[in-house]
Amino acid sequence: MRSPHPLTSAGHLLLTGAAGQLAQVLRGALGSLCQEEGFSGIRLSDRQALPGVLDRHEQFIRCDLSDGAAMQALLRDVSAVVHLGGVAGEGPFEPILEANVRGVYHLYEAARLAGTRRVVLASSNHVTGCYPQGERLDPCIHRPRPDGFYGVSKLFGEHMAQLYWDRCGIETINLRLGTVAAAPQDRRALSTWLSHGDFARLVLACLRAPRVGCLTVYGVSGNAARWWSDSGWQTLGYAPQDSADPWQPMLQDLAPPDDTPMAWLQGGSFLSLGEFSHAVAGHDAGVPAPRLAAKE
Repeated sequence: MRSPHPLTSAGHLLLTGAAGQLAQVLRGALGSLCQEEGFSGIRLSDRQALPGVLDRHEQFIRCDLSDGAAMQALLRDVSAVVHLGGVAGEGPFEPILEANVRGVYHLYEAARLAGTRRVVLASSNHVTGCYPQGERLDPCIHRPRPDGFYGVSKLFGEHMAQLYWDRCGIETINLRLGTVAAAPQDRRALSTWLSHGDFARLVLACLRAPRVGCLTVYGVSGNAARWWSDSGWQTLGYAPQDSADPWQPMLQDLAPPDDTPMAWLQGGSFLSLGEFSHAVAGHDAGVPAPRLAAKE
């Protein structure tokens, strides 16, 4: 008889941001995991109503990340969390502050009080979005270079995860996700694409790995042109099965104008959003900033 997974002692698996598109990709895979590993069930949470019908192993609890008391109630009897909730793109600072900064604090404090043992945290490649395209990044070597408020908020989450591991023993895998989509849509995605199938495989690997501590990995498929290393994948047991390479002939010419930061920094379209959309890249980025400066 198979022994229970070490994370199942406290019961439920929580999926936040359950009304979002990424959560819909995961729900089926997480349902199978619950049955295989002995979790009590899946608790789904979002601040808005959940579309569709719940499966028999699912329950939905409406909750806002900015409500600390509600988050503490949500985490009761939860042994592991897949945290997808929050603002999912670049924009004004205040909404990002509430959801991605204050909300992550509420999540970890509720996890501490509940005895939750592991968090799979949706971080982002935008934590390092101001590196030049083509530079191969390793999360253990390259320092963060966020490309906006969103990237800064995800970096905050990674540091909160480290604090709660060092002080409270809550394990976290910080997933610096690439472009999660059914198929790559432009030239940048030839480097950043994470297929739906590989996304599910990566999250399941994070939940199945026996011991992780606080680990940061990039989430990307097996693209030949990917900008990020596979550091940490072996620890998790993650091996991508998909690749953007077959799309290369169709997408190689779909690129932004070469006189914008979108064309030479890894953050791509996020560099055209929010407060910094008209800012000139610094000279230390190794990019041709003077061309853009001359136009402004």
